[in-house]
Amino acid sequence: MFVQTENTPNPNSLKFLPGKIVSKTESFEIKKNDNMNNQLIKDLLSINGVEGIFLGKDFISINKIDNVSWEEIKHIVISLINDFYANGNDCVIDKSLVEDEKNLEEVERRIIKILDQKIRPAVAKDGGDIKFKEFKNGIVEVQLQGSCSGCPSSTMTLKQGVQNLLRHYIPEVKEVKAV
Repeated sequence: MFVQTENTPNPNSLKFLPGKIVSKTESFEIKKNDNMNNQLIKDLLSINGVEGIFLGKDFISINKIDNVSWEEIKHIVISLINDFYANGNDCVIDKSLVEDEKNLEEVERRIIKILDQKIRPAVAKDGGDIKFKEFKNGIVEVQLQGSCSGCPSSTMTLKQGVQNLLRHYIPEVKEVKAV
């Protein structure tokens, strides 16, 4: 198996493409202090300098700290991913790890539909995700995950891309904020 890598707009995040399914459900972000039973996730989080992992449908984004270089950890990540799939695993996550969403208002369903259809695919190409959190008083709160979390260009993307698109399609939206 050959794991490919792609740079992302965030210099502290690298996207790893194993050529296999990573998550059979939704995307999922794991931070250094999260308690997970998955051996690959535990192994990746144990690498010196790794502070978070983001699992997409067919990729794994690794977030590292500033003072560790990719040359120090990239080959370890690739080796662990190769070993995981070589041991017969067909995916990293095969069931939902989050609770079902609460009952949503019509405007919230429209916001989520726009995020899912128009924004999330573009953000996923950069190794990240955007999750709807809340809509209140014209303000949409979203959570940036994976490569988008802490990315220098995420504020511009959020305001010029996400906010403008949501305001265009949904007049009730006045502003978009990251939480």
